[in-house]
Amino acid sequence: MNLTNDTIIRESLVCRLNEQYATYPEYRVIPELGLWHGASRIDVAVINGLLHGFEIKSDRDTLTRLPEQMRVYNSVFDKVTLVVGSSHLVEAFKMVPDWWGIETAHIGTNGLVFFNPIRESRDNTQQDDLSIARLLWRREALDLLEKEGKADGVRSKSRELIYARIAESIEREPLKEYVRSVLQYSRQGWRSDVQLV
Repeated sequence: MNLTNDTIIRESLVCRLNEQYATYPEYRVIPELGLWHGASRIDVAVINGLLHGFEIKSDRDTLTRLPEQMRVYNSVFDKVTLVVGSSHLVEAFKMVPDWWGIETAHIGTNGLVFFNPIRESRDNTQQDDLSIARLLWRREALDLLEKEGKADGVRSKSRELIYARIAESIEREPLKEYVRSVLQYSRQGWRSDVQLV
């Protein structure tokens, strides 16, 4: 049996998602999207009217970091799917919330990665406005506050105070829509693990 590794699964998953959404007018697949200013990173994020995260745990990985990653992902994403090597399926089922999707990935005799959907992802009810706001760079966050007329008193403040203002003054759905728009259209030529301030 060929053991899966993170790189092989990610490359195949990105190709599959690009093919899957190719007929959609607007989508973006982002490998290794940094979260909480680089404190965490999801393997693949898809923006297509919602923010869907895909976390990979290959046969060569452990599930040790998964509980902390779950805490971060649950606060940000609309949906999350865990893609695991077959060796982790039983343990992963016990660990993740029932709204997370689960897929297995295995390498066939031809060397290609095959995905087997086990459980469909559902809507997340655990999102946190402050965590969603942290997906924005400082300038993007200020632009949102300016647009909404809520920037007074925070223009020269730290990004955390700017994010706090967003969380307390902007409704979740408009915030999510703005974040998706920024990630999908505004950022060009950026590395997802580097946050500009």
